[in-house]
Amino acid sequence: MSNMSNFYQDVISIDPRFTSVDRINDPMLLEPVTQSAVRNIIASAAQQGINLIVFETYRSQNRQAALFAQGATTLQTVGVHHYGLAADLVCLVSGEPSWRPSYAFLGPLAEANGLVWGGNWAEPNVLHSFVDMDHVQRIAVDMQPQLFAGTFYPDNGYNPFSPTLA
Repeated sequence: MSNMSNFYQDVISIDPRFTSVDRINDPMLLEPVTQSAVRNIIASAAQQGINLIVFETYRSQNRQAALFAQGATTLQTVGVHHYGLAADLVCLVSGEPSWRPSYAFLGPLAEANGLVWGGNWAEPNVLHSFVDMDHVQRIAVDMQPQLFAGTFYPDNGYNPFSPTLA
């Protein structure tokens, strides 16, 4: 699939923020299916009285390296955020982003909208060494190596919960 046009090649790789070290929370840097799912999650959370914001969408390798150097992450290499397929959604408490509330509500909302939640990586019965409670993404963990290698990018019909690729 690497020869096919995709959002990463068509939009992200040519965006002037591609190498930025700044936190970027622009939903327009989420591929369209992911962007729609994130908007639906935020709306569904609001119906439950939970005020969510898009805290980060696109992340460059330069930003990831800076976060790693600061000790803010244990991941040295940027992941799914780099491809427009992931977002961090954070609760607003008294008008400020907060990571204190429980993010357990995010799992069912993510799955209902076709996204994998970083709280269990679509494997609720597995103990994960890396948990990212405010993170959602539109790619199965086992497909990430192909994404990073440039041999796979999900099309509009891709379902991260389905073991088969259409």
